[in-house]
Amino acid sequence: MADEIINRVANSKLVTLDLEDFYPKGTRVLFDIKDWLFEGFVLREKDFRTQVSEHDWSQYKDNYVALTCSSDAIIPGWAYMLLSLHLEPFAKKTIVGNLGALETSIYQDIINDLEVSEYTDKPVIIKGCSKKPVPQNAYIMLANKVKKVAKSIMYGEACSSVPLFKKKS
Repeated sequence: MADEIINRVANSKLVTLDLEDFYPKGTRVLFDIKDWLFEGFVLREKDFRTQVSEHDWSQYKDNYVALTCSSDAIIPGWAYMLLSLHLEPFAKKTIVGNLGALETSIYQDIINDLEVSEYTDKPVIIKGCSKKPVPQNAYIMLANKVKKVAKSIMYGEACSSVPLFKKKS
């Protein structure tokens, strides 16, 4: 056999970035304060503070927490701040919102801290099809960060990528 099969993808300068590789361990928790409200709609400060002081916050150790209220109650900003102050010694991160917003916030921190100099003047593929809940916003944030240094950006797999950006010469 004279013609040897050459893996041009493996031999290229192509770099694959998989956001799933950055997915941090830790349970995601949706903390709904509805049950701490009078009839599910009224926040009574004294009762609310009692609930907060009696709650076992240590159960959220190393968790990511999204604070929310599933009823149509109007929650004052201080209530979420109070909860976050009690969660701070235990939770890895606390936000106000849903689990999707929590994942986006987690990835925003990861991408902001990501060192991209190693991708300078290289063709980069941002891998899609994640098995973990990587938010769509994370792909956008990563593409915008890598664009500053990369020669080109593609999306997908090396065998079937979609070109997104090419630096002008």
